[in-house]
Amino acid sequence: MLKIDTHAHMLPRDWPNLAERFGDPRFPVIEHQGDQHHIYKDGKFFRAIDSRTWDPAERIADYARFGISVQVVSTVPVMFCYWAKGAQALPLHEALNDHIAEVCQQYPRHYIGLGTLPLQDPDLAIRELRRCREELRLAGVQLGSHVGEWNLDAPELFDVFAACADLGMAVLVHPWDMMGASSMPKYWLPWLVGMPAEQSRAICSLIFGGVLERLPNLRIAFAHGGGSFPYTLGRIEHGHRMRPDLVAVDNERPPREYLSRLFFDSCVHDDAALTYLLQTCGADQIMLGTDYPFPLGEQEPGSHIRRLGLSSVEQSALFHRTARRWLGRDL
Repeated sequence: MLKIDTHAHMLPRDWPNLAERFGDPRFPVIEHQGDQHHIYKDGKFFRAIDSRTWDPAERIADYARFGISVQVVSTVPVMFCYWAKGAQALPLHEALNDHIAEVCQQYPRHYIGLGTLPLQDPDLAIRELRRCREELRLAGVQLGSHVGEWNLDAPELFDVFAACADLGMAVLVHPWDMMGASSMPKYWLPWLVGMPAEQSRAICSLIFGGVLERLPNLRIAFAHGGGSFPYTLGRIEHGHRMRPDLVAVDNERPPREYLSRLFFDSCVHDDAALTYLLQTCGADQIMLGTDYPFPLGEQEPGSHIRRLGLSSVEQSALFHRTARRWLGRDL
């Protein structure tokens, strides 16, 4: 059976050193020392990576151990740099997009690419979106869960989402710049607590702000199983029903009515959680996603799906049919 991993991250081995170019250490930089490869941000160690992050042939061989042949690749969210001036961040986005496009062109049977955009400058973002579609032939884009002080329903961002819909570009929303990070730095809490909350923030903003209502053709997916949104949907819907004066001010439709519009990956790390996600959203809205090749990702890609004892029809949905609908392409 064809298996498509819709949530896999990739970086080039090297990228433009914007920290040096602009004298701003907030830009991520890569340093190589022997077999050690470290990303630094704000002048401090951020993450160690290895050759699986950039070597397409090694990744193909690694995935083959789990019977997965296609990876939908996107950058690592630390590279978004939405805090920077758009014109300063643009060269980084361009370099990342060029790299992913090159990999997809070299290995068209194994890779599908998602671009990245300087969302802090919507005009530049739309220009780069068009380049991703028309020149690089990427299938979509990965966007962060918010952009500085803008949630995803911000009027400044609407034209970007509209352009994605008009161009037929799939959208993957990934958490980044986690809320509360400064007040809970210990125990990896920004990733364990803030990351799921970021996804719920993004989904609620798009629903309550009317973005999904205004763009019925937008194909949008949410990494990490939609974070806490599916599991707190009852509370969210109850709030919408009981306090419409606070919640339903821009869109009166109940949140649950949008579940058939939203795609989610399966990266929830728990069989019971994945079962609930399937019961709530349906197999036709859920697709394999692993967060490869990072520690918080699924270490045996597809293992949770295999353990659930799903029918062949449900398995085919999670392993490839839903992904193909989201991407808008046959493979």
